[in-house]
Amino acid sequence: MEDFLLFAAVGFAAQIVDGALGMAYGVVCSTVLLSLGVPPATSSASVHASKVFTGAASALSHIAHRNVDFKMLVPLAIAGMIGGVVGALVLTSIDGAAIKPYVIAWLGFMGLVILYRAWRGVTPRVTPFKGPIPLGLAGGTLDAMGGGGWGPTVTTTLLASGMPPRQSIGTTNTAEFFVAVSVSSAFIFALLTGHWQGAEGINDHVWAVSGLIFGGVVAAPLAGWITKVLPTRGLTWIVGVLICALALYQGAQMIGLI
Repeated sequence: MEDFLLFAAVGFAAQIVDGALGMAYGVVCSTVLLSLGVPPATSSASVHASKVFTGAASALSHIAHRNVDFKMLVPLAIAGMIGGVVGALVLTSIDGAAIKPYVIAWLGFMGLVILYRAWRGVTPRVTPFKGPIPLGLAGGTLDAMGGGGWGPTVTTTLLASGMPPRQSIGTTNTAEFFVAVSVSSAFIFALLTGHWQGAEGINDHVWAVSGLIFGGVVAAPLAGWITKVLPTRGLTWIVGVLICALALYQGAQMIGLI
C-alpha cells in the first residue's frame, strides 16, 4: 500500500506537469522507476500501461477544450503507433542490464532538451510543419525504448515549427494515448510469446503501476485547463533539473559511486 500511495503521488505530479508542458509524464515516471532498480523493459511497460488510462482522460480533456489539430493528429498517431511497436519489441529482446546505460543516457538527454526549452522559450516559425509521419515514427520508437520521450520529441518539434502551444500540447497528448495502446499491446504480445526476457519480474511492480494509473487518471482531466492557465517556463526549469538530477543519480549508482 505504501508503494501505491508513493506512485500515486508520482503519477499525479507527472500528469500535472505533462498537462502543462505536453511532455514529461513518461520521462519522470521512468526515471523514478529506474532509480528504484526496475529493469528498463519493465519500467517502459509499466509507464505505458498507466499511459493508456491517463492518456484517455487527458485526450478527452484536450478535445473538450479544443486543443487538438485533428489533421495533424491522424498521421502523427498512426506513425507513433508503428514506431512504438518497433521500439517495444526491440527493448524486450535485449538484456535489461545491457541497455540500462543507454536508457539512462537518453532520459538525461531528454532532461537537457527540456532545460534548453526553458532557457530559450518558444520561438515559433511561420512555416507549417509538414513531417508528422517521420516525427511520429521517431517519437514512438524512442518513447517505447526509453519509457519516455514522446512529448519531448514531438511537442518541442511542433512548437518549433510554429504550431500554437495549445494545439501542440493537445495534439501530442491525444496522439500519445494511441501510442501507449500500441506499445502496451506489443509488450503483452512479447510476454505471451516468450519474446520478453525477464518479464516475470513485472509482477513485483503491480502496486507501483496501479499507483501511477490512479494518480495520473485523477490529474489527467485537468490537463486541458492546465495548458491554458499555468506559467509553463518556471515549471519547465523544475522538471528539467529533476530529470537530469535523477539521471545523474542513476548513472552514479550504476558505476558504484553511491
